[in-house]
Amino acid sequence: MSRPSLLLVLLVGFSLFACGSKNIEMTTEDRNETIKNVTKEVMTTNSLTSHDEIATFGAGCYWCIEAVLQQVDGVTKLESGFMGGHVNDPSYEAVCAGTTGHAEVVQIHFDPAKVQYRELLGWFWKLHDPTTLNRQGADVGSQYRSVIFYHNDEQKKIAEDSKMKIGKSGAFSDPVVTEISKAETFWKAKESHQDYYRRNKNKNPYCQMISRKLLKLGLDY
Repeated sequence: MSRPSLLLVLLVGFSLFACGSKNIEMTTEDRNETIKNVTKEVMTTNSLTSHDEIATFGAGCYWCIEAVLQQVDGVTKLESGFMGGHVNDPSYEAVCAGTTGHAEVVQIHFDPAKVQYRELLGWFWKLHDPTTLNRQGADVGSQYRSVIFYHNDEQKKIAEDSKMKIGKSGAFSDPVVTEISKAETFWKAKESHQDYYRRNKNKNPYCQMISRKLLKLGLDY
């Protein structure tokens, strides 16, 4: 499939699900290259260890984001769930109703010797539209907000630097509205919502299509 055709398929699909993008002035290939270059400029960690670290991102509906990020080399564990609300142990239905204040998130355990935090941020910027406030495609509400939950001061600094550079890079025509907040309690979604893409390849062909298309967009770190 040609690049224009691929972009058209993605734009049509995103209008029906999460992970949407309204900014098409810059080609997908050019935007990805810009984001890649920006994330390489962001400060890296200075004390790498063999122990896993944790990153938590909200970028719309967690299913397609999970499907892509769990295939990144260095990601050792990934769980879908909720963070940033005011209700203990919220249900999926309550979060979707927008009554709990939580965002749908993916919590990523990663080996920093194989993939660094700033590289995961590079994927984060590419896999959704960070300029749409409380919305991704047809999914509307604060539960679908673009948000980075940092787990320590170093992650906060890297995230803020990354957001600033992305905003100035021209990768997106509109202002980046991504929230950067301190990580709170992570509430894991029900088991049937974990590893959703792999478990439902035949039941959810749309999710399968979007995930495969995203992996083909040159996300090469």
